[in-house]
Amino acid sequence: MGQDVRSPRGPRCIALVGPFQSGKTTLLEAILARTGAIKTAGSVDAGTCVGDASPEARLHKMGVGLTAATTSFMGDSYTFIDCPGSVEFAHDMRAALPAVDAAVVVCEADEKKLPQLQIILRELEELGIPRFLFLNKIDRANKRIRETLATLQPASRVPLVLRQIPVWNGDLIEGFVDLALERAFVYREHKPSEVVELEGGNLDREKEARFSMLEKLADHDDALMEQLLEDIQPPRDAVFDDLARELREGLICPVLLGSAIRENGVLRLMKALRHEAPGVAETAKRLGVKDSKDALAYVFKTVHLQHGGKLSLARVLAGRLDDGATLQSSSGESGRVSGVLAVSGTHDSKRPSAEAGDAVALGKLDAIKTGDTVSSGKTAPASLVSVVPAAPVLSISIAATDRKDDVKLGQALLRLNEEDPSLTMIQNPRTHDTVLWGQGEMHLRVAQERLKDRFGVSVKSHPPAIGYQETIRKPITQRGRHKKQSGGHGQFGDVVLDIKPKPRGSGFEFHEKVVGGAVPRNYIGAVEEGVVDALARGPLGFPVIDVDVTLTDGSYHSVDSSDLAFRTAARIGVSEGLPQCQPVLLEPIHLVEIVCPTDATAKINAILSARRGQILGFDTREGWSGWDCVRATMPEAEIGDLIVELRSATAGAGSFTRQFDRMAEVTGRAADQIIAAHRDAA
Repeated sequence: MGQDVRSPRGPRCIALVGPFQSGKTTLLEAILARTGAIKTAGSVDAGTCVGDASPEARLHKMGVGLTAATTSFMGDSYTFIDCPGSVEFAHDMRAALPAVDAAVVVCEADEKKLPQLQIILRELEELGIPRFLFLNKIDRANKRIRETLATLQPASRVPLVLRQIPVWNGDLIEGFVDLALERAFVYREHKPSEVVELEGGNLDREKEARFSMLEKLADHDDALMEQLLEDIQPPRDAVFDDLARELREGLICPVLLGSAIRENGVLRLMKALRHEAPGVAETAKRLGVKDSKDALAYVFKTVHLQHGGKLSLARVLAGRLDDGATLQSSSGESGRVSGVLAVSGTHDSKRPSAEAGDAVALGKLDAIKTGDTVSSGKTAPASLVSVVPAAPVLSISIAATDRKDDVKLGQALLRLNEEDPSLTMIQNPRTHDTVLWGQGEMHLRVAQERLKDRFGVSVKSHPPAIGYQETIRKPITQRGRHKKQSGGHGQFGDVVLDIKPKPRGSGFEFHEKVVGGAVPRNYIGAVEEGVVDALARGPLGFPVIDVDVTLTDGSYHSVDSSDLAFRTAARIGVSEGLPQCQPVLLEPIHLVEIVCPTDATAKINAILSARRGQILGFDTREGWSGWDCVRATMPEAEIGDLIVELRSATAGAGSFTRQFDRMAEVTGRAADQIIAAHRDAA
């Protein structure tokens, strides 16, 4: 069939992805053990794995960042990128996926994890990344494989094609039949599987399952379809070629079986990757790389080591990248490589250069960031990839426990954001708090742990301030007078102000209608400044909005009047006038759009109603089978920890976006409680 798609294609890069706690890190450990990169496989529970090696990952026994590890198999080099399964740490996966040749989606027969599986498969489908599905924990299976496949199929938009079927011994799975090889294997724990005779019931099941596999392949191969219709057995090599081609073109997702913790099915997975996964040339073509003599690489992760400076993890897509090379980046920055390192978990080793296909760490590229395309050429390369972080869903206000660490905290937050762009920081202009935004409760907790463990900054946190404001209902005319005599020049300012409400959302306006020079024109700017000063904190304790203030009259003293005196008089006038204007509390209302699995929609509606949400409607999520999109308006005060309850109701799959809509009045007991709490805090 032309080019041998099963021939080795240089160093390969493979992503291990899948729902939370599906066994990705355990599978990486099994691969490294089976290929001889490590002596024995470590344990997630014992904290001895190559993956999840950070203190935070071991503390929480979960992936909180990607791990890259390189090994060799049958003479070929493979870098596996173990990606976190939690949606809160998904940015690492999204940034790494464009760099890989293929992905192994690790999952199990658990219907609760289907929405998470669908999210991951959709990401791979949209990026055009070839993918295998590794059905893990097969030793615990309590369903027939066809039932399991029928359960998982709705998560994938392309057919899930069984490459193997289990060999049963009573109610236990003791091995598998490879449908492409037409051979049976019996598992040996922590050892290669043993080939056994394919006979009896297993032979009958193999013939039926193999025919089903070939039928799915024939949907995209007319010659194979003719052979099946004529009851001709296709050549085995042609079947392998079809499997490889349809995998590369994203027409199928082959399904392999195994148990990572027992190291079962690992060598068969490696052989499938070796013969069927594309190489770096195909990946570069998918990304739009043009032929180039210069080295070209994509930076998929940034790491700041506690004592080793900055490392940029990159996949070389073309050419040879030498230590000491000067690289131009797509963002317009440049840097000189100070160390090319082979990576394996937290261990690395120096090498003189990296070839096309290699995934390596590059030292001291201080100006280069995650997502950059870099080249050894004289000009900046075009950007190959744009990875936009998901909108943040949870925030906390943080401050250094020790005030002398304030500057250190700012620097540490910048480095954290370099490592993980889905963490963002803003300064609240009203409270001057530093607000840290992230993808969920655990995401923010891990960020605080990293600040302490890696950057030596201990922080304290509290919920961020809600953007309450206030306005007025009633117009008044108020005089503001400031007079002070203390020897020499005194201070004198006198103003008459019309204060009146404006329509909601129209903001603040200042006018002057002074006649006869009652207030000299050179002081009118100071009057406006004094008005603005007073509106910063109204009688209820919050900024005042939607107010019109007009200077109508006043008086001055030829010696004692000054900008400061008139500014003070205006502030006094507004401050004394506002309490007489029937002040009313306003709270921010946001438009919220929630995406969730359809079977959780009723729970989501109940959550929204309990949080004073007004449901505007819901519809099916466009292009997503089995998902809904719910739209509502909600007070900002109720959105704070919404994501925690939302994720709990959707097995970790639901999310939301929000957008400010309007300010709305709060009256009665609710307003009294908010005002009292604000005064206590102040």
